[in-house]
Amino acid sequence: MIKAVIFDCDGLLIDTETPWFLANRELYQEHGVDLPLELYAQCIGNPTFEDFDPYVNLKNQLNGSMEIDEMKAKARLIHKRIMKNQDLRPGVREYLESAKKRGYKIGLASSSDRTWIDEQLTKFNILHYFDSIHTGDTVEKVKPYPDLYLSALKNLEVKPHEAVAFEDSLNGLKAAKAAEIYCVVVPNEATSHLKFTNYDLKLESMQEFTLEQVVKKVIPSST
Repeated sequence: MIKAVIFDCDGLLIDTETPWFLANRELYQEHGVDLPLELYAQCIGNPTFEDFDPYVNLKNQLNGSMEIDEMKAKARLIHKRIMKNQDLRPGVREYLESAKKRGYKIGLASSSDRTWIDEQLTKFNILHYFDSIHTGDTVEKVKPYPDLYLSALKNLEVKPHEAVAFEDSLNGLKAAKAAEIYCVVVPNEATSHLKFTNYDLKLESMQEFTLEQVVKKVIPSST
């Protein structure tokens, strides 16, 4: 029986990931360098850039003529401009409302830091929905490691088989499954081309099915 739902934030509740790709691509293009989505996608869902660092990569291609801090500052300005037009992803508010009405505990597990997460949840007036929030600055290892989800389960006082996670990235999916949680993948524009495997359900949008329908599809015996 499901007792809790745990959401990722960046890219899942709010598509911040596609704007970050667009911001970095624009930064690259200013210097005549291409940034394929397939290459950039390696760092989506992992703010530590463990697999691919777009700024180190650009610095190397520019033979060190531009400092990384300067690149990041420019990318942040571009991202801020693009984010002005962003809203919650379709179906997010309906899922949060449905979870509350059904008595589910609602958690958030994000590799981003708490200040950023609080800013985004407050901006879209959804902070009050969450019973537990776990961010990258509260654990030793972020996604794809399971630390964030294990912390969420402990705080929500539920077992892995009593929770469903919602993710948009490969690192998020790996983290949820490593914690032995059911995982529903809802890719965004930037992650839609990735080869997801081992998920329990994949949606194009949260508007595709209601939360109740999703839970029944993931666990047919759920009521």
